Amino acid sequence: MPDEAKAVDFDRIFLPHMDAAYNFARWLVRDDHDAQDVVQEAYLRAIRFVGGFRGGDPRTWILSIVRNTAYTWLRQNRGVGLPGEFNETLHSQSAEECDLETEALRKADGAMVRAALDELPDEFREVIVMREIEGLSYREIADVVEVPIGTVMSRLARARGKLAVALKPRIPKEHCREL
Repeated sequence: MPDEAKAVDFDRIFLPHMDAAYNFARWLVRDDHDAQDVVQEAYLRAIRFVGGFRGGDPRTWILSIVRNTAYTWLRQNRGVGLPGEFNETLHSQSAEECDLETEALRKADGAMVRAALDELPDEFREVIVMREIEGLSYREIADVVEVPIGTVMSRLARARGKLAVALKPRIPKEHCREL
């Protein structure tokens, strides 16, 4: 395929996902300007390696590149690596059932939810952002993060629990349902 045709196909296939790529990068690196740099680098890598795209979901493919680029950038600029292995003991905590996630998204200020999301460990924040903000399926998230679907489901459950715990003190009691 001539270079011009590849460029046109790349633009048509991958550029529509740039907003999702930026949004995901922003949640990973936690800074607007750094996220722009990460997305720019990710798209440069994608252009270089577009021959390795074998079809399938272009959004999943580009988000995988964004994720890898973000963690490389974090490691080089902030000394932060990939999320570690999931440690059941470390990440387990009992949360009161108060469906805070739904209540917070309906009634709470967006800044409060963003602050609570920022407090989540990386492996939880990335899956909840991909699922709840970007609307990826469990399979797509598993492909991006390169873990089994069961791990995605577990991380989402833990992320939602941690989000509920983080939001509980910030939400007035009258907004929580009593069980």
